[in-house]
Amino acid sequence: MLLAIDVHYKEKYAKAVGVLFNWEDEKPQHIITDTIDEVADYEPGQFYKRELPCILQLLKQVELNSLEAIIVDGHVYIDNDKTYGLGAHLWQALDEKIPIIGIAKKAFHNTELVSKPIYRGESQNALYVSSIGVSEDEVLKKIELLHGKYRIPSILKTLDQVTKQE
Repeated sequence: MLLAIDVHYKEKYAKAVGVLFNWEDEKPQHIITDTIDEVADYEPGQFYKRELPCILQLLKQVELNSLEAIIVDGHVYIDNDKTYGLGAHLWQALDEKIPIIGIAKKAFHNTELVSKPIYRGESQNALYVSSIGVSEDEVLKKIELLHGKYRIPSILKTLDQVTKQE
């Protein structure tokens, strides 16, 4: 089982959503949500300080031992020197036991060695995939095969829609 997570920020709180699924699934097998009332302010270059506590709160609802990997909306590393980004900080917070896959819609400058572009469907825009705790080649193949004929896999579109619902 995989868990894809996203967090949407409102004025005074955040909504964290997770979808549990298998690689071949078109739709989530289960959706979990949580509201986080105490959200840190955004700090440029330190996004994980805001997002990580929200993700960790959501993960209290999941049997972590059942997860093959966690997918985050973002990057594992923020540069080619492997400076930890959200994904790597999550991996570290989980005692480096659960592989983390970052899928981002935009590339960071100076990350071409740690984040690989994937073009899905007929889109001219890439998704940028990074990982820690799992083979990069294996992850890239599986992301390409996720259900959906467009740039964003079906499962991640569903996650985005649920995250932004009131």
